[in-house]
Amino acid sequence: MASAPVVDGHNDLPWALREHVRYDLDKLDIGADQTGTLHTDLARLRAGCVGAQFWSVYVPSRLTGDHAVSATLEQIDIVDQLLARYGTELAPALTADDMEAARKQGRIASLKGAEGGHSINNSLATLRALHALGVRYMTLTHNDNNDWADSATDEPRVGGLSAFGREVVREMNRSGVLVDLSHVAATTMRDALDTTAAPVIFSHSSARSVCDHPRNIPDDVLERLPGNGGVAMATFVPKFILPAAVAWTERADANLRAHGLHHLDTTPRAMEIHRAFEAVDPRPVATVATVADHLDHMREAAGIDHIGIGGDFDGTAFTPAGLDDVAGYPHLIAELLHRGWSRADLTKLTWSNAVRVLRDAEDVARDLAARTAPSNATIDVLDGPGATGA
Repeated sequence: MASAPVVDGHNDLPWALREHVRYDLDKLDIGADQTGTLHTDLARLRAGCVGAQFWSVYVPSRLTGDHAVSATLEQIDIVDQLLARYGTELAPALTADDMEAARKQGRIASLKGAEGGHSINNSLATLRALHALGVRYMTLTHNDNNDWADSATDEPRVGGLSAFGREVVREMNRSGVLVDLSHVAATTMRDALDTTAAPVIFSHSSARSVCDHPRNIPDDVLERLPGNGGVAMATFVPKFILPAAVAWTERADANLRAHGLHHLDTTPRAMEIHRAFEAVDPRPVATVATVADHLDHMREAAGIDHIGIGGDFDGTAFTPAGLDDVAGYPHLIAELLHRGWSRADLTKLTWSNAVRVLRDAEDVARDLAARTAPSNATIDVLDGPGATGA
């Protein structure tokens, strides 16, 4: 892992900093040990051999319109503050070459990923502005549908991607923003793969055939990744990877909502409520082996060149035993070594697949930008009454 550190596809530290201390980095210093408060701090990133991190600039889908855009800008800003404050450890990265340079410098390459297409408020110009601010992937939806794409955990609205949704994908290709298909409905996955000219990613999703949860990837989609060149990055969230945890999490989430809290809340009060619930209804515990089972299947379905890791630390209340925080990645690699994974395979899993997919997307963007103008299409024209589609 010294030569092939982990590129992690998704970490929600920026939102955790908003929720815990409203972005006051003096009150929550990741240069110090934050065990018990966060899954992430600099020492544990080092212990986990993390060489590159996509920091999620997530905002919840309850924020809409310009409120979603401004909150996303705040999330981008706190990542920039982290990079300025901890510059000896964290290196800003916009390209695959930047990732490689950071690795040679011994710093952690830091990239940004927007989680949810609601962040652009149906505006392709806003999408381009996010790219200019360093966003290098956008998850097409979060837990709820938006106006142009169906989510995995909402009732179908447009049947996948609308005409404007397909235009969003094309403009992401042209701008150099990776199309992230975590959180989206299977219909949206397939529509995006039919539309995109660049490789896609799943920043934090696992295998549906191993755990039948809508947040996971069906085999037919995994099998399309070699033709697309994309990468599926396995998540560690127990309710997505352990069948026994699915029903328990539904009960725990309902209990949290009964106390007036959002089911994704991970603040100290929310965790206290969770612990009290666990005392009377014990939680099924995922393990490192649970995650390895998903990776074994994903390697078989998609091929070794098309898988990676996206833990979702600081975006989940619960983690697998042995993957309790960002220091745990070596435990997963040890499990895979025990299962017979080769050094070459592990190098692809942890580092080179993710670097390649970003480089390939850069190549596509360079070609498209040289041949096509920015799109100024609107959702009203493409999806409104009388629209013929695009």
